[in-house]
This record gives sequence, structure tokens and C-alpha cells, in this order.
Amino acid sequence: MKKGYLFIALLCSLVSFSQNEQLAQYYYDKGDFEKAKISYQELLESVPQNLQYFIRTIECLQQLQQFDVAEKEINTQLSRYKQAPVLVELGYNYQLQNNSTKAKIYYDQAINRISVNAYDVYGVAATFEKKVLLDYALKSYEAAELKMPNLTFNYQKGLLYGQLGNMEKMVDTFLEEAYVNPQNAVLIQNQMSRYMTGESDETFSDLLRKALIVRVQKNQDVFWNHFLSWFYVQQKEFSKAFIQEKAVYKRNPISLSNIINLAQTSIEEEDTETAKTILSFVLENSKDLELLIQANTYLIQMKIDKALPSDYTLIEIELEALLKEFEITPFSLSLQLLQAHFVAFNLKKPEEAKVIVKKAMDLRLNEYQKAQVKMELADILLFEEKFNQALLYYSQIELDLKNDAVAHEASLKAAKTSYFKADFSWALKQFKELKSASTQLIANDALEYYLLINDNTVADSTQTALKEFAKGDYLLYQNRNDEAIIQFKSLLQNYKDNEIESVALLRLGKVFEKLGDFQQALSQYQQIIDKHSDGIYIDEALYFSAEIYNKKLKDTEKAKQLYEKVLFGHQDSIYFVESRKSFRILRGDTNL
Repeated sequence: MKKGYLFIALLCSLVSFSQNEQLAQYYYDKGDFEKAKISYQELLESVPQNLQYFIRTIECLQQLQQFDVAEKEINTQLSRYKQAPVLVELGYNYQLQNNSTKAKIYYDQAINRISVNAYDVYGVAATFEKKVLLDYALKSYEAAELKMPNLTFNYQKGLLYGQLGNMEKMVDTFLEEAYVNPQNAVLIQNQMSRYMTGESDETFSDLLRKALIVRVQKNQDVFWNHFLSWFYVQQKEFSKAFIQEKAVYKRNPISLSNIINLAQTSIEEEDTETAKTILSFVLENSKDLELLIQANTYLIQMKIDKALPSDYTLIEIELEALLKEFEITPFSLSLQLLQAHFVAFNLKKPEEAKVIVKKAMDLRLNEYQKAQVKMELADILLFEEKFNQALLYYSQIELDLKNDAVAHEASLKAAKTSYFKADFSWALKQFKELKSASTQLIANDALEYYLLINDNTVADSTQTALKEFAKGDYLLYQNRNDEAIIQFKSLLQNYKDNEIESVALLRLGKVFEKLGDFQQALSQYQQIIDKHSDGIYIDEALYFSAEIYNKKLKDTEKAKQLYEKVLFGHQDSIYFVESRKSFRILRGDTNL
């Protein structure tokens, strides 16, 4: 019984202490520093050695401009616990009183303590950084490295150089750290990529490019080829990245996995010519069955994406030949599913496509492969307007692979199925949940449909126009592009000046782009620019138009003008970074 009472008493004490801490934090965040000071002083009495409570107490005193009281408290703490970071607090207390001479004395003392005990660097440097005394934080790390050469703080120093605007030192320090400790390379690349998309990206990218090229030339280690390849991928210069990956492979011809990944990235970024070159290299240099199938799958998928109906017979023959070469096994599953999709969506023979899929289902597959087969079957059922059967298979994938990216993809397709069958209330709920999906593409897609349904339900409670729009989207899903064009044009005719007009024009523009009719696509986008300049699709209309002029029609002057409009009128657009990069290239900047 005594033990039980003691446990309850301890538990109550802990709960009370936690509540007091939350209360102190509440007052501090609210800016009520008098009450926060009292609360932190009470906490500090209970746990005198807690440095966090002590620092918060001092911060409250400083906010209240009680500098003399703060100095007394700091000196008491210093004499009692001898903590090196407290010297920084004392110096900072003088700095707040504009006494920089005295502040420097204590800052130097803190750094001198590191020269005695290098491990004091962690607390001292962190305190300097918190006070935004970055030069002193750098000196702290340098003092620790002098005291104990086996300690390296290149990563921390690199971050500080970046904050201080010394890009050259940051690049050199980060690259040195990445080479010495390759396990930190990804962390460093993540940091560098932030500077490559910021305001200073021209200067920084140029510095990084030059630094990497120098290291590739001076050092034969393939580490630098890999790093330079990464840089070129960030810049979307995939052909240059391929040169580096080839150099790596020629010196160490063990794996082509990086090269095949580069091909996939090139495809995703629509650099199909580079992708074809890369995949041809894979086919010439690999005997690995899985890689050969993957490369052939990518190549024929690109052919299908660009194919006209007159090309279908040759593609059908090529698919049959590949499956005869690689046989019907789990290894060739990607080709089997591609064939099924082509037969259903391009040749319009869903029954034949289902036979191919069901044959694949009989193979010995792992959970992910089973999910892929079910997904394709569901897609074909949706093509046939068998909405409920499609939903059943999408739901099975969601249950089989909970919280996986494949499950999220199935959830998105299920939401689109509800949308196609005009069950907008259920679709809206699903899209709302998927807006926060971990996969950015799925989240963006979900947000687009959520806004579409939500905005057009508010504007028209009967959802009549939205139903007509969903029909057009469903025709696009079925690859019935000509019929979709007729549907969207009819919608625009019947619902002039309706909320749905701008998104219908955007859809039409993308269909015409897909069909290679760029003048018609530009015409749709121009109507958005002229009539819906205050709408949510204006940045897309400007960017898509700029891309057509730049990449398809090679009219750089018009492209430049449109990119510029995105830059100066739509800084919050998801196309802002790409517009800026394209604009600078067209302007003739040499250091990109």
C-alpha cells in the first residue's frame, strides 16, 4: 500500500511539474515576461541544474530590461556550475546594453574554455548560434578542431558560412566534409539544393559547378563524378549527368542502376531524347534480365506516349516480340501490364486486355506485384465504366499496402472514380484527405480536384456544369481525345461566364498540346489570360504558353515575355522556380 501511495504521489508531482512548465512556456510565447519569469524561477528552484530553465529566466529578465538582476543571476550560476555557455550569456547581457567591449571579453573566455576542454564546443557554439553570433560560433568550432584534430565540424561550419553569405567557403567546406564522410553526402546535398533554388542560386550554382569540375579533373575518385552528376540532375541537364555516370561505369562496370534511374528521371522531366540515349546504352552494355526488361519497357512506353493510331500496329508487334523474347514470368510483369494497358486504352479492346492481366495474376508474385496487377485491372474496369468493380480493386490495394505510396495512388484513383461517376460529395472528402499525402504529385493532383469540385459546387449547387466537365475528364481518361474536345467545347458554349470556364479552357489547352496542335493550345491559354487574369489558373496559362513558345515553336522572345509575367506577377506559383530558370537561360545568363 505504501508503495502504491508513493507511486501516486510521484505521478501527481510529475503531472503538476509538467503543467507548470507548460504554463511558463505559455506566458513566454504570449510575451508576458513578468509572469513567465516567476514561473521559470519556480521551476529552477525545483531543478537548479536545469540550464534551459535558467536561460529562459535570464531571457525574461532581459526582455524586462532588468540587466543588473540578470547579471547577478548569471554570475551566481557561473560560480555554482562553471558551465561554459553561461559565459556567452554573460557577454550577451553586456551586448544588450551596448557594451561590446565587455561582451567580447566573456565571448573570448567561452572560446578559451573550448581550448581547455574541446567538448565544451557543443554548448558554446549552440549558444552563439542561438544569439546569431555566427562569427563566434565559427571560432568555437575552429578552437575545438585545434584542440582535438579528430573532431571535425565541417557540416556545422558549412551551414554558418552559408548564413554569413560566404558561398565559396561554404561550398569548399561542404564538399570536403562529403568526401571525408560520404555518409553525410545526401544531407549536404539537401542543404545545397536549397541554395540552388533561392535568390542567390546563380552565383551559388556557378561556384558549385566550378568546384565540382575542378575536383573531377584533379581527383580520379568516382565520388566526384557521382556528385557532379547529382548537380547536373538538379539543373535538369540530364545529358551532362549521363556523361558523368558513363565515366563512373567505364571505370567500374558493376552496376547500371544509377544510369537506369537517370533515364527514369529524364522521362519524368520530359527529356525523352536523353532518356532514349541512356536506355540504348543500357541495352548495349547489360545482360541483366531485369535491367533489359526495364529499359525496353521505358522505350516502348515513350513510343506509345507519342504514337498516332497509324503507329499502333507496329507497337503491337513490338510488344508481342518482346514478350516472346523475355517470356511470361514475374520478371516481365511490367511489359505484360504495359501490353494490357495499350490493348485497352489505345486499341480499345478491354476484354483482350483483361485476359492478359488475369494471366499475369496466375504468376507467383510478391505483394507489390499483385498490387500492380490489381491496379491495372481496376484501371481497365474503370475504362469500361464498371465503376463499382474498379473501386473494389482499388480498395483492396489500399488495405493490402496500408500507408504505402502505392496505396495512396490507389486512393487517388478511387477518388477520381467517384468523381467520374459524379459522386462529388464522396470524391471531395477523399481528395481532401489526399491533399496531405506524402507523395507530392498525389498531393498536388488531389488539391487540383478538391478545388475544382469545391469551387464549382459553391458557384452552382446543382453541379450541372461540373457533371458535364467530369464527363469530359472521363473521356480523356479513356483516351477518347477528340470526343473530349467536343465535350469541353459544348460545355464552354452552354456555360459562358461560368466559374468552370477557365478550367475548361485549361483542359482543352492540355488536350491540344497532347495532340501536337500548339496554336489551338495557345488559343485556349490566351483566353484564360485575357478573360480570367484574376483566377487561379492564370499562372498555369502563362507558364504553359511560355513552354510551348520556348520548346515547341522556338519563339524565344514571346517565351521570355511570358516567363517574366510569371516571375513578376505570380511569385507564389509552383512554376515560379522553373520560370525563373528558363527566363535566365533565354536572357543569356552564362553562369547557370
